[in-house]
Amino acid sequence: MYKNMQDVDIEQMYKEAILELNRNPLNKKVLPYFSFELFSSNPSCGDECTIQVQLDRDGNIGDIGHQSKGCAISQAAISLITEEVKNQNIQDVKKITKEKMLELLGIPITHTRLKCALLGWSILQKFPE
Repeated sequence: MYKNMQDVDIEQMYKEAILELNRNPLNKKVLPYFSFELFSSNPSCGDECTIQVQLDRDGNIGDIGHQSKGCAISQAAISLITEEVKNQNIQDVKKITKEKMLELLGIPITHTRLKCALLGWSILQKFPE
């Protein structure tokens, strides 16, 4: 089935945004102080990510950083999810669905790239409440 030109333009825009986030990731930093730190990897693609979270006095994510390497999809997805969860509490973060994570990316993700797209999200799901 053919897509209309508007769909093609939107998909191209999202692809360009993913490449930009790969070149200039958001929140890629080491936090000097953090409340939690977790690591995970995707051996099939070689993606690796450590996420650090600093909680504020109210238990919300005051700051978040990641140290990661991998494909453009994983790097963009990690940037997007770390930006999405700022100022949220861990309970609300854990309510973010896989579907919401994929929606943030804005492009169709193949089965072989699903683990790449969900790496950062899956780490946040493991944080203690």
